[in-house]
Order: sequence, then structure tokens, then C-alpha cells
Amino acid sequence: MKVLVTGATGFIGRQVVHRLRQAGVELRLASRQPERLDAGSDAMPMPAFDAPAPAFLALTRDVTDIVHCAGLNNDQGNATEGDFLAANAQLSARLAHAAAAQASGRFIHLSSIRAVIGARASATIDEDTVPEPQDAYGRSKREAEIAVLGAYASHGRADAAILRLPPVYGIGMKGNLATLMRLADTALPMPTGALTANRSLLSSQSAAGAVWHLLCHSQPLRPIYTASDVPPVSVAAIIGAFRRGFGRPKRLVTMPAGPMRAAAILLGKRTFWDSLTATQICDPSLLASEGWAPETETLERLAEMARLRRPRLPV
Repeated sequence: MKVLVTGATGFIGRQVVHRLRQAGVELRLASRQPERLDAGSDAMPMPAFDAPAPAFLALTRDVTDIVHCAGLNNDQGNATEGDFLAANAQLSARLAHAAAAQASGRFIHLSSIRAVIGARASATIDEDTVPEPQDAYGRSKREAEIAVLGAYASHGRADAAILRLPPVYGIGMKGNLATLMRLADTALPMPTGALTANRSLLSSQSAAGAVWHLLCHSQPLRPIYTASDVPPVSVAAIIGAFRRGFGRPKRLVTMPAGPMRAAAILLGKRTFWDSLTATQICDPSLLASEGWAPETETLERLAEMARLRRPRLPV
């Protein structure tokens, strides 16, 4: 087995590389920043979406399997719909066609629950959830899913799978979880006790473990899988875990949601507030039924992250 990992220097890509190396897998690594990869590794620049076809054939030549982590994330505030479609959908389509033509193994495409649901909607998400993406990022991820499965189907193959992820936490995370972590690192009381909506999260290590499971388990691949830690946790509990890790008092004050929402609107943070108060629960039963073990100590892992980030006092 030789596995191509795209986006190998990214937040999740780094964890995938680490997990596969632990398993003794031979790797080819692709990144837009190949200079950041280990010297001596089989590393290649990640082609742009409009690169010539031979670039994608060269990238996938002599590998058996592909883990596609590369893409444009939704933390890029100035990205346009065209940027997302190019970096996520069009790039994924071209890579999948090249891989289906000459790689004998599996293609695991990392996607997001944003491909099926908006950040402000409340729902339970599994493999059968009807896709209704609500923003440019989500639409591009859904188009990428369709393109990857379609590319393999056009070659008469069914060994590609989509792995949809909820918000992923770990060292180097960005987005709303990173914002909550920064907010938690203060001694001031926080009016977060009303934030009881439950959210599914996923540790970056568990995401990498799910990738390895899909690469090597003996059963035929399903088209779509959903991963998450279990059980889901509330936003208030997330902030409480961060505070515990920072060694700060909990100090979460229960306030009515109405005034907090009004304040968020006045501060131009309505989208952020709505995303915090939506209940989004992912059901990883399919993956678990095939032998993957989800993380069950989410709050302990979040607290440990904060402990690792806590500045050390001079001796």
C-alpha cells in the first residue's frame, strides 16, 4: 500500500499523515507548501484546479490509495463562491478522475456537514440527510462530493467514499471553536449558561483514525460516512471544559437568550450567535457498526488542549 495524502500540511492532513506513518504505510504527500514537509519524504506540490492533466496523473501515479484533505476552508473570509468551487469541487473532480484511471485502491474524500446543512440550522445528520447547503463553502463541498463519486462511477468503480466531518478540534484549530477557546481564557464571568444547544464535535485524532479505518477495513465502501465523537456536548460545557483546562473558575452565568441575541445583533455577530444556539448532532452509527470506535471523552480532550496552551510560569 502506498497512499497519497493531499493537504498534508493542513490541520487534519497532518494528523492523517501521523496516523498512517504509525501504521507503517508508505506515503506520498502533496501540499501547496511542499517546503513545509519533512526532507526526504516523497513530496509533490499540489496542482491548482486548472493545472494540465499530466500534473494530476503524475501525482496519482504509483500510489494505491488517495486521502484527499486539500481544499479551501470556510475560515477564509474573503473567498468568493468561485474560489470555493475551484479549490474544492473542480480540484477534487480532476484528482478523482486521475486516481480512478490509475490507482488501484480506495479514494477517501474528506468533506463537511456543511455540505448538507447550514451552520445556523438545527438537525440530526447522518448518511441519509438530504443535502441542503446554505453557503458558498457548503455548496462547494457538496459539489465536490458529487464530483468524486461521479468520477469513480464513470470508471465503473465503487471504491470512493465521502467522510463528512463536524467541527474538528485539536491543536491548530480555527473557526468558532478557536474563538470559544479564546473567550474562555479570561477570569471574567461569561453569560454562557443559556447556551445549552448540543453540538457534535470530532477530535483531529479520531478523524485520522476514521480515515485509516476506511482505507483498511475489509468491507466494501459505502458512498458516504459521518464521523463524530459521542455524545454531543453543549456550547456551555465546551467553554466550561476550556476554562477547567486553563485553571480558571467556571463562572458561567445563566442569562435569558433574548437579550444576548439582541446584543449579538447590535455587535454584528448575529451569524455567530445563531451558530452557537443551533443543535447539530451527527450520528456515526454506520462507521461504528463497521468497527470504528468514536472518541467518548470530548470534554476531557478539550480541557487537555487548554492545559497544553496554558503559559508556563517562570520557575
